[in-house]
Amino acid sequence: MRFSRRNFLRGFGLTILASTSPALCQTQPVLKPARLKVGDTVGLINPATFSEPKEIEDLRKTLSQFGLNVKLGKHLFDRYGYLAGRDAERAADVNAMFGDTSVNAILAVQGGWGCNRILPLLDYKLIRGNSKILMGYSDITSLLLAVYSQSGIVTFHGPLGASTWNDFSLGWVRQILFGGEAVMLRNPIEGVSRLDRKKMQPPLRVETITAGKARGKLVGGNLSVLAAMVGSNYLPSWEGVILFVEDIGEEVYRVDRLLTQLKLAGILNNISGFIFGQCTDCDPENPLESLSLSQVFLDIIKPLGVPAWYGAAIGHIADKWTVPVGVEVEIDASVGTVQFLEPAVV
Repeated sequence: MRFSRRNFLRGFGLTILASTSPALCQTQPVLKPARLKVGDTVGLINPATFSEPKEIEDLRKTLSQFGLNVKLGKHLFDRYGYLAGRDAERAADVNAMFGDTSVNAILAVQGGWGCNRILPLLDYKLIRGNSKILMGYSDITSLLLAVYSQSGIVTFHGPLGASTWNDFSLGWVRQILFGGEAVMLRNPIEGVSRLDRKKMQPPLRVETITAGKARGKLVGGNLSVLAAMVGSNYLPSWEGVILFVEDIGEEVYRVDRLLTQLKLAGILNNISGFIFGQCTDCDPENPLESLSLSQVFLDIIKPLGVPAWYGAAIGHIADKWTVPVGVEVEIDASVGTVQFLEPAVV
């Protein structure tokens, strides 16, 4: 069975102590990568869990629809237990792709677990000097946040190479990464389900926690991975940030615990807005003995007094947004939209 990030974190106990001080400040001014264009080359890496060759062949076909070429990381198919090679090898692929002038963008193929282990091995000065699009989600959250906080480059919480690349998801990639548009992110039209590889995705509905609008830099990712980074040197400043999170396979009490950890660490008290995407397969085993997610949000997020909502098209789902980390946006929690105030690429 494929290794699962959430199973690792569950086994680990998620008992990492929260820092008693806010996250470190941004160490570099924000730098936007160049937009994609036809003929560009995308470097494929596995900084966490390994891939099967069949996944790469499918991805080649998808990227060719954009007119993009592919370059494989040297250690893309390496294996070390549940990891795609040893830490030094996976980190070397990240550094090499940033340093390779023939590569215009970098795409992680798989999530899983492992990015946290390579963060101290990355050459952030090299990365800063060779800014380019870096995209993925799930465990790739830690790589996106570390590159953003340490090198100052806008990164992208979006499809993995192994994701479902449907029309909805491809549309945001085109507009944001190719077109450089200052878009307004909206969920798919309610009532329209789109075909996933395994099942139909239900309609995504917005649930307002606190109505209102807010502006700030959009920063976030997978909730479990973010919580596991608390206390490290690889998180940005949270002052005035619009925080977005999502997760998969975490029962409600664990979501409660993770959000509480962010609160105790001082993160939630600094943000100007909050977005919870999708919590896929997070239903409690005993509903009658559990709080609902809505109740957890009312207990922890509502008292913050900042615009907040649940149900955005972010997470382990087929229809997903491409979400830039580090771009100024305005959110409207009453209707569940994210308006870019600037392009994410140049």
